[in-house]
Amino acid sequence: MSYIRVYLGCLTTITLLLTCSASYCRADPPLDILPKRELRGVWIATVVNIDWPSAAGLDVEKQKQELIQQLNNHQRAGINAIMLQIRPSADAFYAKSKEPWSRFLTGKPGQQPSPFYDPLEFAIIEAHKRGMELHAWMNPYRATFDLVSANTTSDHITRQIPNWFFVYGGKKLFNPGIPEVRDYITGIVMDVVRNYDIDGIHFDDYFYPYPEGGKTIPDAETFKQYPNGFRNIADWRRNNVNLLIQMVSDSIRSTKKYIKFGISPFGIWDNKKDHPLGSASSGLSGYRQLYADALTWLEEGWIDYINPQIYFPFGNPNAPYEVLADWWSQHTNGRHFYVGHAAYRANENREGWRDRSQIPNQVRYARQHANAQGSIYYSSKHIANNAAGLRDSLQYNLYRYKSLPPSMPWLDSVPPEPPFGLLAQTSKNPASVTLHWQPAAPAADGDEAYGYVVYRFNEGEELDLSNPQHILHITYDKNQLTYTDNMVRRNGHYRYVVTAIDRLKNESLPSNVREIYIE
Repeated sequence: MSYIRVYLGCLTTITLLLTCSASYCRADPPLDILPKRELRGVWIATVVNIDWPSAAGLDVEKQKQELIQQLNNHQRAGINAIMLQIRPSADAFYAKSKEPWSRFLTGKPGQQPSPFYDPLEFAIIEAHKRGMELHAWMNPYRATFDLVSANTTSDHITRQIPNWFFVYGGKKLFNPGIPEVRDYITGIVMDVVRNYDIDGIHFDDYFYPYPEGGKTIPDAETFKQYPNGFRNIADWRRNNVNLLIQMVSDSIRSTKKYIKFGISPFGIWDNKKDHPLGSASSGLSGYRQLYADALTWLEEGWIDYINPQIYFPFGNPNAPYEVLADWWSQHTNGRHFYVGHAAYRANENREGWRDRSQIPNQVRYARQHANAQGSIYYSSKHIANNAAGLRDSLQYNLYRYKSLPPSMPWLDSVPPEPPFGLLAQTSKNPASVTLHWQPAAPAADGDEAYGYVVYRFNEGEELDLSNPQHILHITYDKNQLTYTDNMVRRNGHYRYVVTAIDRLKNESLPSNVREIYIE
């Protein structure tokens, strides 16, 4: 790496970071340019207790404390979206489920928490308190994590309808070619959509299983039984996945229009050597090996965001980060593209990862693409534990100002009405300003305000709502009509405005301006 200085006129100097490899050289943007709209997410994995809870069967109060601690860490780091794994393997981290309680929660399959609580409901409330979205992360096809019978209950779906499953890689997996399987999985998703105040449904990269030792997926008989007009089994498998994605998408949209549906596929859709639309890469293909045709999902508009797991460093010989980030940004079809970053690799000493600024530079690189609108990090504990200083980089640099998730006009493009009647009261000991405002009226489409954004401007500053530096507070509580600013100084001169946001983060015009002098 090297640094250059750019002189603008005679008074301003901007330092740019140059990152170079044999194939490319780029200048990072100045550190003072930060987006107001950006999805900043983190995965909280529950399978085998990767992130939470730290141990199966952990005391309920300790479970809650652990989750709150992680959320607090993420809030400080600037994270605004949580992808919480609520269905690791046809089991549940939520009460209103047809499937049994997860053994990764209570230590025993089918056993509810004691004292009872609903982990998903708890997580939603705590995330929303902190101005974070909560996306329910579900594994659609993994039915067991092993073949140990004691790890499933007698009423587990693999025991109730065993012919819905095949065994591959030491696990039982739903057979996507069976129509009733697609109906069942869609029903499970919709139970969550109807019963919980979630912001999104999130699928990861586990569709058909990752190849293992050249073993064949045992679904030839299913192909014969339900060919759906296909003669090629690979095309048939891709269609089976597509049918589920379309069914889930249609079901969500007909039930709750504001719930986002996103998928996090493997980082390579397909390689150019095998498909003319593919990327200049040579790694495993999500299209060929996992039968996940993400381009079709985007082209058909079935999903609202794509979140490819680009878990590779710059200049990787088989899957260069920069090549894949460029490729995905060119194939969004108007939907959102969030980069999946490998926070778990941040401390590795392999090629590329020895550079501890690898992931921060990946974020900077993605921000140069108009079609890249955020990042999601795997996984929670690596952010919370500040692996390779990554949380510090987010908290004090890349995410040092608050942000709103980008809006999705294909779901809702009508902004709320602005709040009004903004008043301010000052206090001297200690110095503070308490704001009060009146709630926004319903929008033209009938939607009520979902929350509010409070802005503060110092003396002489333009009332520029596009600059996130001025955001003091974001609340997802429509009933919170007051805010106290404790970060003022004596003899200060400030102006405040408040805007309303709806569920999909469309933002209103500002309220009246309230100008304050602190004596």
